[in-house]
Amino acid sequence: MKRARSSVLARYVSLPSLLVASTFLSLTAIADSNEEYAALARLIHEIEALEPVIATAESQASPDARIRFRYDWLRQDLERIRAGVQEHIDAPRNEPRKVPPLRGDYRQ
Repeated sequence: MKRARSSVLARYVSLPSLLVASTFLSLTAIADSNEEYAALARLIHEIEALEPVIATAESQASPDARIRFRYDWLRQDLERIRAGVQEHIDAPRNEPRKVPPLRGDYRQ
């Protein structure tokens, strides 16, 4: 039972990484900026849709685990990604922006 739960958790945890990677790879093929903005808006929607999945995984986590997954850090990183994408959508086209580093390590 624990093994099955950890594999389900691993699938959910890797979902944000796969989602972001696949979306950015597919964005390189988009030529029209309007299509790019639509794809970026979908990405924001997908990131927001991860919250119930994260909440479910968090509720199933064992409080007695020796190493715990830091769901708060995951949420912070996803919020940084979402905010960065939204900032890109809202920003003028010529302006570079500074991006804060992601924490990346969710084990404690």
